[in-house]
Amino acid sequence: MRAFIVDAYGKDARLRAGDRPEPAVGDRDVLVRVEAAGVNPLDAKILAGEFRRILPYRTPFVLGNDVAGVVERVGPAVRRFRPGDRVYARPDEGRIGTFAELVAVDEADLARTPAGLTAEEAASLPLVALTAWQALVERADVRPGQKVLVHAGSGGLGSVAIQLAKHLGAHVATTASTANVDRVRDLGADQVIDYRTTDFETALSGFDVVLDSLGPDNLAKSLRVLRPGGLAISVAGPPDPAFARRLGKPLLRPVMAVLSWKVRRAARRLGVRYSFLFMRADGAQLQEITSLVEAGVLRPVVDRVFGFDDTPAALDLVGSGRARGKVVVSMAPVTRTPTSQTPTRGEQS
Repeated sequence: MRAFIVDAYGKDARLRAGDRPEPAVGDRDVLVRVEAAGVNPLDAKILAGEFRRILPYRTPFVLGNDVAGVVERVGPAVRRFRPGDRVYARPDEGRIGTFAELVAVDEADLARTPAGLTAEEAASLPLVALTAWQALVERADVRPGQKVLVHAGSGGLGSVAIQLAKHLGAHVATTASTANVDRVRDLGADQVIDYRTTDFETALSGFDVVLDSLGPDNLAKSLRVLRPGGLAISVAGPPDPAFARRLGKPLLRPVMAVLSWKVRRAARRLGVRYSFLFMRADGAQLQEITSLVEAGVLRPVVDRVFGFDDTPAALDLVGSGRARGKVVVSMAPVTRTPTSQTPTRGEQS
């Protein structure tokens, strides 16, 4: 099968187009013929080697963390899916590889595609929607009337998190560039901080939850806009010891304790909490998200669609930080030639 392959890690590493064997299909696996694949900052970080210590994929391997497609065949123990079903997923972190014609996904990680969505729209959702769900519903337990700050509101994660937080009844603030203020208001943001003109730390206070996707400096400021007992959840900050437990790698706990010591100490001094989130695959949660999409609560935000042959260019766009919403690669012919956009810092997460 055709695929885009990682031969080596590094900041200057590039994807290589090549042929790979079709994935093996286990008893509980579903073989999906890929129609479209979402492209995420996580893909760029994996290629650069940023997660090599905790996710040591052995080269060569196929990259890609989001998929929408059609069931090709199923393992003998699969009960919920059959050939021909339209499905989407974020495969388990140990079984990535959606930049390919076929990918095998555990039945437990898969859900049926929301009715009415194109494959490209469906492929834009799993990783960011599951991240938003696990941050706001599972970890923060957001309640009506609470105040939630979502950073980088026009990015892939931010655009979904705003909608979900609003659905949960929160007062939602977000940060965005001047060009994207109207865009994030349309998604449901009650308060928009234009980071080009205003420091959010001086404009906001008393928040219950912050969802950070921008990293250390932004995270440090985010702690200071929380109310006492508030929670900062970061997908870009340092991993904490709880993440080592989730990975089942107790030997990494001391390492992650050191990496996150500074931010955890700052949080304690302010009387707030810090939590690192690396989302996990979960087909049951994704089915809940399907229901919200079909009810009109959540809508995908797709910035650009690239043809499959242009997957490296799609990854370059995401890695540059210029994307607004999600970037997707499609197996279907794409007639519009991708063009560059004006850089928009920190809004592609």
